[in-house]
Amino acid sequence: MGQPIPRRTMLMKYLLMICEDRTLPERSPSEEASLMAEYAAFTQEIAASGELVGGEQLERPGTATSVRVRGGEPLVTDGPFAETAEQIGGYYVVDVADLDRALELAARVPSARTGVVEVRPVVDVRR
Repeated sequence: MGQPIPRRTMLMKYLLMICEDRTLPERSPSEEASLMAEYAAFTQEIAASGELVGGEQLERPGTATSVRVRGGEPLVTDGPFAETAEQIGGYYVVDVADLDRALELAARVPSARTGVVEVRPVVDVRR
């Protein structure tokens, strides 16, 4: 009989990429404060459950710098890599039992109501 598999190795990490629609009108200060309060409550809840690995809010897409290497030479351009209406505004990395739980959490991200939350498994390079 083999060793029991530690619970930690049965969990899977997922990246929840929060994509906001930049064509929507700017939020009022009270709407922004309300949204940030929702994010704080959500973040606190998944931290308390032990599912939060990390996450950050990102600066506006206009602050991005993109780097490509072509012919061995770096090409640096101002702005995001893609010109789309939806841009990544932040992310969470969560460690959950399965994709269903990751999708459940993604649906609860406040910006999912107006944008998109892309859920992608994180490759475990230690395997």
